Amino acid sequence: MAWKITNPEIGLQAITETSTTQKHSLGHKITAFDSTYGEGEFIYCVGVADTAIGSAVRINPYGHTTALVDSDVADTIVGSVGIAMSANVASQYGWYQIRGTAIALGLASLADNAKVFATATAGSLDDSGTGGQQVIGAKTASALDTPATGQFLIALSYPWLGANVA
Repeated sequence: MAWKITNPEIGLQAITETSTTQKHSLGHKITAFDSTYGEGEFIYCVGVADTAIGSAVRINPYGHTTALVDSDVADTIVGSVGIAMSANVASQYGWYQIRGTAIALGLASLADNAKVFATATAGSLDDSGTGGQQVIGAKTASALDTPATGQFLIALSYPWLGANVA
């Protein structure tokens, strides 16, 4: 994936780069284009431990911190979701995709053209609603293992975690 920023500014951090230095204001949004995946929109946030490329995260709008999405029964948090564009762990800064086609981490036999739900595996998503909150504004755009093992394409339109609907 070669994302090219379409609204360039001086000193922009690359879409797939992680930095220990904050290079932009938190919550800053940009658009970029990839010849395979088309246009996407990204938001600049602080990372969280165990984040991998493709991890699904909740984005706190106050401070733009992140937490890996999971289906913990006690976790009733609803809010914005993004897909990590780098292994952006705690105390680091990077971009999270919020619109367009992204590559996400998936589980089991995830199918194409399906609803998306949080899972017990933090940061991973599935098409089974058993015990997980639905990610509203997101839909699978491929089956699991496309484009690579453990990954799937996800269509995003400002996704957010809804109440547990399964």
